[in-house]
Amino acid sequence: MQTTALVLVGLVAAFHVYTMVLEMFLWERKPGRALHGFDAGLARSTAPLAANQGLYNGFLAAGLVWGLVVGDPTGHSVQIFFLICVVVAGIYGAATANKRILFAQALPGALALAAVLVAG
Repeated sequence: MQTTALVLVGLVAAFHVYTMVLEMFLWERKPGRALHGFDAGLARSTAPLAANQGLYNGFLAAGLVWGLVVGDPTGHSVQIFFLICVVVAGIYGAATANKRILFAQALPGALALAAVLVAG
């Protein structure tokens, strides 16, 4: 179960790195615009907001990676803390922005959190 937990935490971290890159660096390009169906003008006007969101995703990824590389018991506690942050952010995003966030962010975070807790 420990290996499963580590893999799931790694996948959640990778998702947040991908999201950070998309929001901070590719927002005004085709991949970023396609995410929400924005035209070039709307993407340009919302780019600062997206970059801010991207930075937060980067912090989540950094915390999860830190939890993977630092030794226990610190690593375990760090993973739990940042996975809770991921789940809360996903639930909030689903409630306020887009329901897809529940399945793209909160659900994988919750599964990883459950695996980390079970692996103990």
